Amino acid sequence: MIYRLHKEGVFYLLPALFFLLGAVLLYLLAGGWWTISLASLALVVVIFFLIFFRNPKRRHGTIDTDLLLSPADGKVVVIERTNEPEYLKDAVIQVSIFMSPLNVHSNRSPVTGEVVYQQYHPGKYLVAWHPKSSELNERCTVAIERKGRVILLRQIAGKVARKIVTYTQTGDQVSRGEEFGFIKFGSRVDVFLPVDSEILVKVGDRVKGGISQIARLPG
Repeated sequence: MIYRLHKEGVFYLLPALFFLLGAVLLYLLAGGWWTISLASLALVVVIFFLIFFRNPKRRHGTIDTDLLLSPADGKVVVIERTNEPEYLKDAVIQVSIFMSPLNVHSNRSPVTGEVVYQQYHPGKYLVAWHPKSSELNERCTVAIERKGRVILLRQIAGKVARKIVTYTQTGDQVSRGEEFGFIKFGSRVDVFLPVDSEILVKVGDRVKGGISQIARLPG
């Protein structure tokens, strides 16, 4: 498989590569254990950025358009019935996916439809699994309508992740599996579904964005 670097990683990787090059030149000119340590540190940083900002090509391989795909790589940490107060203002099923720093951090649309609502909220940086992080942390809410049903996504920054990127705007048409955003350095994505949706995952499951099926819309 050909390695692909996400565009969000260029800003971080280029300085790290220059740092590594400078450390290697310093070692060649001056020598010493400290230059080896510096070069080793620079190499670790470069490798971390290469891993974190990888952007594998994804094909979901399903033609059932009522099947919702995971919006992110990570671990399912919450499945519960709750109320969504920001846009839907109704009872929903919440599925939360936690992304560690080692997961792919590209966010993908779980379904084909129209973006009918989008709102960015500045906020705190509680750990991503904190119960209040969905309400208090930096976050962006994106609602996608399909056949009269609305699926709401919420990108949530965590204790380390402090930068949410969202590429869509209200009125955009998105396809299932299409990238709609990115969260940097560990985070969480909440999915809010109609209460009569069929949930296909359980807490503890590992999922892949744009590939794993997490739910089926009713009707």
